[in-house]
Amino acid sequence: MAEITSIEPQKKDAKRCNVYVDGRFYCGIKLEVAVKYHLKAGMQIEKSMLDEIQLETEKSQALDKAMTHLSATMKTKKQMMDFLAKKGYTEAVQAYVLERLEYYKFVDDYAYCRAYVNSVEGKGKRALEADLIKRGAERSAIEEVLDEVEEDDGEALKILEKYMRGKEFSKENFYKGFKYLISKGFGYDTAKSALSKLGGGDEDY
Repeated sequence: MAEITSIEPQKKDAKRCNVYVDGRFYCGIKLEVAVKYHLKAGMQIEKSMLDEIQLETEKSQALDKAMTHLSATMKTKKQMMDFLAKKGYTEAVQAYVLERLEYYKFVDDYAYCRAYVNSVEGKGKRALEADLIKRGAERSAIEEVLDEVEEDDGEALKILEKYMRGKEFSKENFYKGFKYLISKGFGYDTAKSALSKLGGGDEDY
């Protein structure tokens, strides 16, 4: 059993309150729900009961908030779960909302990764992978999308040309250009190919 240590009104919504269990924030619920279930500080309760209460009374509202959050841009499942957690929803409510969003294809990590890769220029596969990991996309979705992407030395060449603009075409500057392409996430072979096309020769970088 756990103990409700305090119930405090939310600053941004007077109709809702934050429930603290064993001294830590646990979830947010409507004040009327807290009254209905006689929740109060000092009360002994199973956390699973709080999960059930929130799921029963707030799943529709949580889904509406999630849909509004999605209306601006696509989100990964991880981003949506972080959003719902920040709003004070329990894991049970998060799971319910994600199941609904995935069912209707409003959240799809593969589609997110594909759209992101298609929208970004000037980055190699390693950099794209790092970006997608940072955004919380599922590993399987990242790998599937990147397996479908052929790294383009033409894109790497454009970046190298811009980097070398105004610089002497010396071995030292070509080496710096090569390192610059690597830092942009391009693979070794792609960077070497771009360098060769710009006249960097076949040096062993």
